[in-house]
Amino acid sequence: MQNLFPQIEKTISRKEKEHLLNQRALVIWFTGLSGSGKSTLAFALAAKLHGKGYLTQVLDGDIVRKGINNNLGFSMEDRNENIRRISEVANLFLNSGIITICAFISPTRAIRDMAKTIIGKENLFNIYLSTPLEVCEQRDGKGLYKKARAGEIKEFTGINSPYETPLMPDLQINTAELTVTATVELIVESINPLIKR
Repeated sequence: MQNLFPQIEKTISRKEKEHLLNQRALVIWFTGLSGSGKSTLAFALAAKLHGKGYLTQVLDGDIVRKGINNNLGFSMEDRNENIRRISEVANLFLNSGIITICAFISPTRAIRDMAKTIIGKENLFNIYLSTPLEVCEQRDGKGLYKKARAGEIKEFTGINSPYETPLMPDLQINTAELTVTATVELIVESINPLIKR
């Protein structure tokens, strides 16, 4: 690490890129149990913002684990590394002026605090999807909860691995109570002052 000399000062600034894109960059981070609606909302939000003329990038748990993090498992050490890498990637998009939407269980407060440290508190908008476990299990299209309950999947969040609820999220939503459309409208209303130039 001592032989690394990032040339950040020689690059075009984030402010200049935001000016070019006519937006302010922000990392929007969805956290919640599997099945709480993170991916669904991330892509719906990206579509809504695109329709309003914003440039976004979605970083989704399943997609990232098939690519950049395909060498990681689900031990707590690997979960930490998964979120560390994602936070660094999100930071690169942020510094490119792009609104970055992250959809990750990110189960512990320590993991989420690490993301906040890397990305910067002022650059991060945390959304906690507080959808009850029983609702998440009912939505289990992948059959993951069933496998976890049968002991086929170890360290599955909410069953045999803990999920620590966020203490002070920027926004908390129970997706069992709102439609996707209504939820996206609520999020857009909340983040609009942060992304509008």
